[in-house]
Amino acid sequence: AGMRFFLQYVGCFFAFFSTGFLIASTWTDCWMVNADDSLEVSTKCRGLWWECVTNVFDGIQTCDEYDSIFAEHPVKLVLTRAMMITADILAGFGFLFLVLGLDCVKFLPDEPLIKLRICMVSGVTLLIAGVPGITGSVWYAVDVYVERSSLVFHNVFLGIQYKFGWSCWLGMAGSLGCFLSGALLTCCMYLFRETSSGRLHSAYSFRKGYSSAGTIVTNVHLPSSQTATAKMYAVDTRV
Repeated sequence: AGMRFFLQYVGCFFAFFSTGFLIASTWTDCWMVNADDSLEVSTKCRGLWWECVTNVFDGIQTCDEYDSIFAEHPVKLVLTRAMMITADILAGFGFLFLVLGLDCVKFLPDEPLIKLRICMVSGVTLLIAGVPGITGSVWYAVDVYVERSSLVFHNVFLGIQYKFGWSCWLGMAGSLGCFLSGALLTCCMYLFRETSSGRLHSAYSFRKGYSSAGTIVTNVHLPSSQTATAKMYAVDTRV
């Protein structure tokens, strides 16, 4: 039981921070950062929803939002948005399911097997959430790297060249955390399912046998006079 509690809390820890990392990476503005900041007086960051410029001297930041989501955008931007939002939703639901499945939470306290199944469903949801998260963040980073490498290879300098920033790293870290917490909650918690079901079955059999034995003993020790009186009372009642 102690090992099961430990795995639940470790999985909850990773699920909490992984969900936070994914949401933060989706809604922050530094997926791409200018790589040639030594030649500039400002730091330029591009996110999935807006682009911000920060002055390196006074720290003043100016952000420009992109056009409406219905406008035409690069395929990289649109698909990364879709995959990261999907990962956010799945990770959020996985974390909520996990909270309900914790033994310290007073939800279905008399149904330990159901709580174990809730933890396993949470683990599967977190594993699924890690797939679009890692796909979107890694694909975005690789695309930025390939674009920069091709410009350098062709000796093309456009004034500002980008590399992937800390928001992209947060997306990768959150996705890996979802994989880790999901693995803990599915593979490891499965080992405790058979043990718990066996204990519950044994306890149920013991209680059933005990109740049957108590009924037999009660019938055996019932005095004959009381039995005859009960039969006469039953006959009179039917009449």
